[in-house]
Parts: sequence; structure tokens; C-alpha cells
Amino acid sequence: MAPTSGDGGACASIPALLDRNATRFGSRPAYREKEFGIWQTWSWAEAKEEIEAFALGLLGLGVEKGDFIAIIGSNRPHLYWVFPAAQMIGAIPVPVYQDSAAEEMAYVLDHCGARFVVAEDQEQVDKVIEVQDRLHQFEHMVYLDPRGMRKYDHGKLHEYAKVQEEGRAARAGRQAELDARKAAIRWEDVCVMLYTSGTTGKPKGVVLSNRNVIETSRNSCDFDKLGPGEDVVAYLPMAWVGDFIFSIGQAAWSGFCVNCPESEETLLTDLREIGPTYFFGPPRVFESQLTQVMIRMEDAGRLKKWLFHRYMAHARKVGGRILDGKPVGAWDRFQYWLGDLLVYAPLKNTLGLSRVRVGYTAGEAIGPEIFDFYRSLRINLKQLYGQTEASVFITQQPDGEVRSDTVGVASPGVELKIGETGEVYYRSPGVFEYYYKNEESTASTKDPEGWVATGDAGFIEEETGHLRIIDRAKDVGKMADGTLFAPKYVENKLKFYPNILEAVVFGNGRSECTAFINIDLNAVGNWAERNNIAYSSYQELAGHPKVMETVQSHVEEVNASLAEDEMLSGCQVHRFVILHKELDADDGEITRTRKVRRRTVEEKYHDIIAALYDGSDKVSTRTEVTYEDGRKGYISATLEIRDAKTVPVAAPKPVAAE
Repeated sequence: MAPTSGDGGACASIPALLDRNATRFGSRPAYREKEFGIWQTWSWAEAKEEIEAFALGLLGLGVEKGDFIAIIGSNRPHLYWVFPAAQMIGAIPVPVYQDSAAEEMAYVLDHCGARFVVAEDQEQVDKVIEVQDRLHQFEHMVYLDPRGMRKYDHGKLHEYAKVQEEGRAARAGRQAELDARKAAIRWEDVCVMLYTSGTTGKPKGVVLSNRNVIETSRNSCDFDKLGPGEDVVAYLPMAWVGDFIFSIGQAAWSGFCVNCPESEETLLTDLREIGPTYFFGPPRVFESQLTQVMIRMEDAGRLKKWLFHRYMAHARKVGGRILDGKPVGAWDRFQYWLGDLLVYAPLKNTLGLSRVRVGYTAGEAIGPEIFDFYRSLRINLKQLYGQTEASVFITQQPDGEVRSDTVGVASPGVELKIGETGEVYYRSPGVFEYYYKNEESTASTKDPEGWVATGDAGFIEEETGHLRIIDRAKDVGKMADGTLFAPKYVENKLKFYPNILEAVVFGNGRSECTAFINIDLNAVGNWAERNNIAYSSYQELAGHPKVMETVQSHVEEVNASLAEDEMLSGCQVHRFVILHKELDADDGEITRTRKVRRRTVEEKYHDIIAALYDGSDKVSTRTEVTYEDGRKGYISATLEIRDAKTVPVAAPKPVAAE
């Protein structure tokens, strides 16, 4: 059932799709949740009843059309149900990152003017209570988990289950009102408001309509032939647009099942038990999984280690070709079959990716080596390019046209163009309506014809139509000699190594590039344990001479790789420092989606950057940090600065002046 052009027809909203699914797929699983080690399942018919009961309870709390309802918590079916429950009574759901500090939460809740908050547990309730005096429109809060809540003042606090019970009890008196509000939902009405990560300032509220969400969900499901038989695992932040489209929009359109893991700690176990057929992960998830694989291989016996390296080398040679249906010789196919029996199948099962039919990564560029590793296992991992403002999808990679150096072709319904400065523009049915309370940013981002500036620099290949993203437009610059400076490209190459968690490269307007490195505490800590190296803190391990030598070897390998790239050979890293602390969202250095706030990092660590360029071999620094309980403190360190070997190359071509 496709929406009719213009008004969405019988599928004009998520609640309308819920009604359709309860009828068409009534007994099929819609949601699963693992709790206390046991999976609980709700069918589409059961989910509809749960959602309507909560919507009726919200009517009893006085929710009016146009009210904002904030949703704070981890991936739980009951919290996902708040979205359609709010929508069917004309309210607007606003998910908030659950790991936000109270101050960050206060900004979002105050900016949208949320009258109601649905929070997962005591931790989230406490954050809202801490800042409620600043929330002039806040009236009621509903909590899902009652543990620890017994002695709280329940004048404005309500237990989720009791709101549902009250809704069921009052169904006879409220059903007509609920039906009338559902019937009044229009194609152009607001479906959800999602806040950007705020890499350059305060987060902006992105308003998406029913048309934005449903047409995008329909087009993207058609692109990959997603149907009711798919299983997805919902583990990414509910406040992120990707999770909203995958777990709400596409799930409602296709009727597939959304599976919620028990916790972050049990995710890998839960992945193996569910075996998702449709899987999304930002690069950091795939990087983390690969790191764990490499750590386990270091601990493996000699035979297992030999088998792994022997057959992974063969997989890199032919695995991607077999996946894409390209010709591969009989002997190579036999070798791959044997490798699958001994290595690939057990490895995919360990990763929980044995059943993946379609996998995507996005959010930032993934290292080509990491991407090719998964493809070599015949995991159909593809790249997409998207934004909150696009309802996610701008480009996707069609099967058989998957490459690590592009982000695919325009998604169905999307138009692309490249501006005079090299910036990528798009327009589509998914283009957001406006930024809430921010007409100036709306006008500067979306022109009157509907074209949206992405802020990314790239180009479209003439022969294939594939889009290639170079870097953030504001981050792409020139070295002092006029050659291209593209920091993200270099950073992704560095992050391929399991020992490197994060990297920040500098060099715009300078004669050479330098870098900050964050080690991966899990990978490097495991190495230290195997080698009987004692350490008491991240700072001590990061400064260990052998760790420095290992990271230096990684930097120099990346330099050798960059030297082969005619356009980016000038971006080789000449000097680097391993930071004394991890870049942290609580310290404002990265966003909640782990994107580096470059300007913040440059300002906060200006003394270290200066030392990288003035020839110093050491630098003493003092840094403010935020502890888990919200207290501020300082850590001091003396950091070693190392020179990395670079590869001489012919002078790269200067970038043409704009």
C-alpha cells in the first residue's frame, strides 16, 4: 500500500501504519525485548493495544495537540511505543540522548518547551528534577522502571504501567476523542522533532513531517527490498535520526521486528541470539568489533592464528567478488568454501552477523580496510550518506556497486548537485520542514527551491553517478604550499588500527600535518596484560615507551599509504602526541554521536598544538575534566612529542583557487 501523491492516503502517519500492520501482520512479531536473560515478544496486534492504552492515559494527563513529549532512555519497546502514542493524539515526540548531562538535557527540554517527559528510570528522572526549575512549561513526568521511585513526590510523577491501566479503564469515555485525533492527522503534520549533535554550536531542533518520514521509509525499504520478515537490533541512541528511521519509520512501513537487547554489555550475546537480517552500525561499532577480533586472535594458539591470517588473506582477495557475483575461479571458490568452514562462518557467528542480508554504515567515513574486512566475509555491508535534515537517506549503494571510496548513488526520490565551491547539495521528499525557533539557520541551510546544503565537500563520478565525499567542507583546506588538506581521510586511516580509538589531524595553512592520538584502552590494555606490563591509569599506559613505538609505527604506515595518493600525499603526519585522556562528550570534545568538535579541541589543547609545531619534544599541560558524578577537576601531564618518518614524494598538485 503506497501513499498517494500529495496527502499520504491511508498511510499518512505512523499511527495509520500501526493500524494497517495490526490488521495485515497481526500475529507477526513487532517488538522483542530481552530482560533477565529472557526474550519477551509482542505481536503487531498486541503492540497496537499497548500503544493505544498509553495514548488514552496521556489524554487523561491533559496532553493537547501540538504539545511536545520528551522521551529519555535506552532502547526499550515501551519507549518506542511513546512515539506513535504521542503522534496519534496530535503531540510531537522529542527523543533526548540518554547519556546527556542534566545541563544538556535542560537546553533541549527548555528549547522545545516540553510539557511532558517520559523517562526510563530513576537516573533520568533525577536529571530532569535537577533542572525542572528552569523548565517553565514542564508539567508531568512518566517513568518506566519503578525501582527506587517509591519515596518520590508523585504529584507530577506517574508510573508508565499505571498510566496504561488508567487509559484502559477510561477507554469507553476517551476512545471517541482518540479516534477523532487520529483521523485528524495530516500528511504535512509534524511527525517528530530530532536534535542535531551540535558539532559547531547548540543543537538544532529538526522538524520532520509525516511526509518526510513515510516517503523516505517507503523509498529506502523498496531500495533494499525490506519486508516483514526482517529482524533488526535496536541498540543505537533513540535520539539519533538513524535509529528513528530504522526502528520507527522503516519498521512501521515494512512491518518488520525491532529487537531490543538487554543492555550494552550483553549486546554481542543478544546479536548472536537474534541474528539480525538488517543491521546498521556507525563506523565505531565495526571498528570496535574488529578490535575485539584482533585482540582474541592475539590470545589464540599458533594453529588458530595461522588459519585466521591464511584464510583472511584469501578472503580479502576474492570474498568481495564472490559477494558481488563477479567471476571467481573454481580453485579460489574452493579455497573460500574451506575458509568459510574453518574461519569465516564461526567468525560471523561470533559477531552476530551470520544472517545479515543488508548492512549499512554511516555517520562518518569508515576506513576502507575495515569496510573491506567485513565485505570479504560476504557480509553485505554498504555505505549510505545521510543527515538528520534528510530523514537520513541522501545516497545508498546498490547491490553489485559497492565500493569503499564512494557513498553510493542518489537514494530514490533524491536529487544531487555540487555547488561552485565543491559543496554537496540535495533535495528530496525527506527534506526537513524547518529548524524549530531558528528561521535564520533554516534559510541558510535550505533555499526556496528546497535544496539543502550538506556542509560536506565532494564530487559525483560522471561514469557511475556515485558520490564521493572528501571531508566536511569547513574542514577541507589547503596546506601552506596550496595542496589539499583533508583531515578526516587521514584520521580514518589511523583509526583502522585497533590500538587507535580516535585521531585529530591538524595542518590547514601550515607546512606540515600533525596529530593527536587517543589509544583504545581495551586493545592496548589487553596487549599490556599479555606482556605483563603493569599500569594504573589511561595516562600511564598512553605514555608507555612501547605504546609510543607501536603508535609511531601505525602513523608511519599511514604515511606510506598517503604517499601513494597523488592528491593527499601532502597530508602525511610529521609529528604526533598521544593525549593523556580520551576525548569525551561530557567535556564537550566530541558529540554524543562521537563526532570530534574540532574547534573545541583546538581551543582546549592550544598549548599542545603549539608544541607540535615549535619543535618541542615534550609539553606540560593541565586539562579540565568532568567526572561521572558531574564534578569538575583537573589532570596534569607531561606528554612526549614524537617525529614520524614521512615518505618523500613529488610535489602534489595545488588545489585550484575558488
